[in-house]
Amino acid sequence: MIEQYKLQIKKLMSEKRFVHSVSVAREAVKLAKIYGVDSNKAEISGLLHDVTKDMSKDDQLQIVRCFGIIMTDIEFRSAKLWHAITAPVYLEKIFGIKDRDILNAVRYHTTGRACMSKLEKIIFVADSISEDRKYSGVEKLRKKAYVSLEEAMLIGINFTLNELTNKKYLIAPDTIFAYNEIMMKFI
Repeated sequence: MIEQYKLQIKKLMSEKRFVHSVSVAREAVKLAKIYGVDSNKAEISGLLHDVTKDMSKDDQLQIVRCFGIIMTDIEFRSAKLWHAITAPVYLEKIFGIKDRDILNAVRYHTTGRACMSKLEKIIFVADSISEDRKYSGVEKLRKKAYVSLEEAMLIGINFTLNELTNKKYLIAPDTIFAYNEIMMKFI
């Protein structure tokens, strides 16, 4: 099934995005083995998480309209979030994926949310630490990911919040909810 998915997504994305998706899948499998999650589901989720990211805004909005996706004002005004909103619906309707945990892992890989499953957390973190990532601080985050998924989530969310506030972008409420839920475990 993985090879079939690779063939399908290769047609939908740039070479760079495809390499990233394969890297996230590989990282997700490593984390799944550490944290006791089904590695096949982790690999599928990691591979498919950006399935609609290289689509044009018009094509993503077509998915929204065609499948009746309802977005909040913040989501609609944050085009960078659209791929995480359209991808799970696309995967369900076009690829035939019905596994709710996989679909949720894809849906929340960008924003996070409260009450995330381990698979959802793994894809969120794997997307941040895949081998193709080269930003400042990624090595620290990679090390933390293999010790504490929750602490890695906090580092990742903090990075996201800093980036968004510095650029004066809107922040998805789900990100705040995820941050607060994890912080409650540490304070």
